[in-house]
Amino acid sequence: MKPMLAILTPVVVLLTVPVANATILTYEANLSGLNENPPVASPGTGEVTVKYDDLARTLWIEAVFSGLVGDTTAAHIHCCAPTPQDNAGVATTTPSFLSFPLGVTAGTFNILLDLTAASSWNPAFITANGGTAAGAEARLAAGLVDGEAYFNIHTSFAGGGEIRGNLAAVPEPATLALMGLGLAGFWAARRREE
Repeated sequence: MKPMLAILTPVVVLLTVPVANATILTYEANLSGLNENPPVASPGTGEVTVKYDDLARTLWIEAVFSGLVGDTTAAHIHCCAPTPQDNAGVATTTPSFLSFPLGVTAGTFNILLDLTAASSWNPAFITANGGTAAGAEARLAAGLVDGEAYFNIHTSFAGGGEIRGNLAAVPEPATLALMGLGLAGFWAARRREE
């Protein structure tokens, strides 16, 4: 019996060790000139998806845009605007994301930023948030949750930004399933009352 117990003890210990799970939060925005402050008369449109992984400490960004009046000069995430209509400073890489297509009126883009690297941030954003990449990450993460961040594409036509979109949280599938169960329970209880 003792030999079997000696074999099982390490297995039990391994099963009780907590496993770190990442929380991956997804944010999306529709980009348009009307979202700029002040609004810009532009036929340009676009979409952006941003995924923040709190365990890997990364930010994955994917964007598509077209119909811009001017050629692209920069793109980045701004944070942290007190309201969605306000302007905020640049949080991420300046003057633009590495490999963002510049000098075009349409394109696609994706990048994975290492949020532990100072090169992923605007130095002024790091300074304003404790002087470290960790402080900048914490502030951007909070700004994303609070709806204070936006993605902006700047062009030769509109130096302050031709199209912009406020990043809003996208419910994860588990949240949608729970919401569906809750609604189903609500309607079932309501039907019983009738």
